[in-house]
Amino acid sequence: MALVICDMSMSLDGYVTGPNDSRENPFGDGAGMLHDWIFDQATDEDRAILQEMIDGAGAVVMGRTSFEKNEGDGGWGDSGPAGDTPCFVVTHTMPTTSYPSVFTFVTDGVASAIEQAGVAAGDKIVGLHGATVMQQALPLGLVDEIRVHVVPVLLGGGTPLFGSLTDAIGLERTRVAVTPAATHLWFRVTG
Repeated sequence: MALVICDMSMSLDGYVTGPNDSRENPFGDGAGMLHDWIFDQATDEDRAILQEMIDGAGAVVMGRTSFEKNEGDGGWGDSGPAGDTPCFVVTHTMPTTSYPSVFTFVTDGVASAIEQAGVAAGDKIVGLHGATVMQQALPLGLVDEIRVHVVPVLLGGGTPLFGSLTDAIGLERTRVAVTPAATHLWFRVTG
């Protein structure tokens, strides 16, 4: 069965976007460097971590907002966030426009989307893309691991990765890697 993993870059103060994120400003104000460890400042160790993520991806679950900020021209083009890897979009309403077949829209909640993604992923990883989807899945016990790439910046606002959580969630740190652009942390969710 597929592992469900939240794998996100975030600021030291816990934001995955800066304030005022939009399609035109997908990372939000002041947050463009959140992915420098992947691009501009990538070391061999950063590239190996990224390649591990790419090689393990079997399916993606994301929310409608993340989808709308990044789909099509100016975003992912005719594919999803992980190329042709199946992507399940949690939404309240089905779109009226057609999209590439890599996308499946799920209107009956995050649990259903994760279940469908798990079938598609087989023995590979189901990656959660976006803070809202993770915040819905974690309290339901649907997240196996959390991987965060902490970038040395304080954004002071934006989209918090753990902002809506109200109950304690136990974690076990399983791995740490430090590069000039990020501190990479792996955690197993224990309950």
